[in-house]
Amino acid sequence: MMRLFHGISYLGYIGWAIVTGSLTIVTRVLRPGQYARPMIVEIPLRCVTDLEVTLFASSITITPGTLVTAIAAGTSTQPPVLFVHALFEDSEEAAMEGLYDMESRLLAMTRGRAPSGPATSSAEVEQEEGRP
Repeated sequence: MMRLFHGISYLGYIGWAIVTGSLTIVTRVLRPGQYARPMIVEIPLRCVTDLEVTLFASSITITPGTLVTAIAAGTSTQPPVLFVHALFEDSEEAAMEGLYDMESRLLAMTRGRAPSGPATSSAEVEQEEGRP
């Protein structure tokens, strides 16, 4: 039941992100002097399953002003990493904060609850989910 609630909430969140991202791009393009501040940020993920990584990368790419440029696969000791191009963020920290918020909401949908902290391996996620 909680996954359904988190799923509906996540779809609303993504819809809102698309609307606000579109408005940001339109207002910055139409105003003189409001130039883009493009940057690429490296995001170590708490997502570890293929489904979670794919959904997160797709969510980022569908949001105006952001694009996943590369995905580095995770290993048994390192989580997967996304490289995200952000067009209109004020700083790398602001970009990462927004992306981690999106990831937390996605993981709440896929796992039924938000993660407590960064995962360092897929074994940790399996342990959190109660799998052997």
